[in-house]
Amino acid sequence: QVQLVESGGGLVQGGGSLRLSCAASGRTFRNYAVGWFRQGPGKVREFVAAISRSGISTNYADSVKGRFTISRDNAKNTVFLQMNSLKPEDTAVYYCAAGFIATMEVQTYDYWGQGTQVTVSS
Repeated sequence: QVQLVESGGGLVQGGGSLRLSCAASGRTFRNYAVGWFRQGPGKVREFVAAISRSGISTNYADSVKGRFTISRDNAKNTVFLQMNSLKPEDTAVYYCAAGFIATMEVQTYDYWGQGTQVTVSS
């Protein structure tokens, strides 16, 4: 069992930056890949970024590539999402999720956090 808690969301002006954190409980966190997803108002939940168990492999949605960076610190049971050059269309609730494979698919992740709100003003 893995419990995930996101933090770091907030209100930021367009062009600004935020760093989201996903803190996990459990000593087996290093055995899980982690993905970040987001859900804007009236939209379906969409893939943002994912990182493999070792942290060597990463994957990004085209819409955030070059602006967002996913990383992890297995010693601290934490995954980060550094978000730069934020745009109003990045406004959403951001969720982290843990699963055995780092994919872009919501259904492949077994554990989810409660989400953190990110709002980008124009």
